[in-house]
Amino acid sequence: MTEHALDVGLADFPQHVLEESKHRPVLVDFWAPWCGPCKSLKPVLEKLAAEYGGKFLLAKVNSDDNQALATRYGVRGIPSVKAFVDGEPVDEFSGALPESEVRAFLDRLVPGPADELRAEAAELRLAGDMSAALQKLADASKIAPAHVGVRLDAAEIMLDLGEADEIRRLIAGMADDADPRVPQLKARLQFMGAAGEDEAALSARVAADENDLEARLKLAKLLVAAGQYEAGMDQLLEIVRRDRGFGDDIGRKTLLSVFDLLGGGERVSRYRRLLASALY
Repeated sequence: MTEHALDVGLADFPQHVLEESKHRPVLVDFWAPWCGPCKSLKPVLEKLAAEYGGKFLLAKVNSDDNQALATRYGVRGIPSVKAFVDGEPVDEFSGALPESEVRAFLDRLVPGPADELRAEAAELRLAGDMSAALQKLADASKIAPAHVGVRLDAAEIMLDLGEADEIRRLIAGMADDADPRVPQLKARLQFMGAAGEDEAALSARVAADENDLEARLKLAKLLVAAGQYEAGMDQLLEIVRRDRGFGDDIGRKTLLSVFDLLGGGERVSRYRRLLASALY
């Protein structure tokens, strides 16, 4: 038993789980002495309870000695871990998960040390101090090497800085369903790689010759890669208006790719209407 983990039974379950969960999340570990996987999971849970420093309480329930509790909360196999918030179970998992998956489960409930550093990094990014923000994220990565959010935060900063190779390294191996930002970053990375020139040079070319559609296309892709979606779509619409056949209808095709990237919403609907007007 530690400061942030304790054994709980039927008598003190209301106090240590139901009431305590009104102040902070409580993770209830239903286990039994004969359960091998329970022995593997227990040290992981205790380690994380100590690491999170009281941001959640670990309540360990011997299901053999507390069958009424196990039955009440639908425990069908052990180990079974249930998270309580405001007196009610809100999430759960079964089996001896690896530490990275248990940490991910916890991070949905409470902000861990890595998340606090992420928040500090976000403030630094807003203030324009990208170097300090990246250092905070590097520190967060040392605490939680498998934290998807940390890696994606760093990738977004690298996108701001135009560091395509570093973005590829950070998102390498990430499945698209790991986080909604993953497919967006991959798509924006493709636009970044396609542009090939800096924004100022491309803008100057377009200003000098409004019919330089190659420059407009590169500028549009660079703007989309930087997250300036409307500015990029405006350039693509202008390509469609000026020459529908340019690049085998590349203006329209690229605009449709941006719609896919953005995934819908009022903005996409508005630009679909503008595209329809330009075409017909």
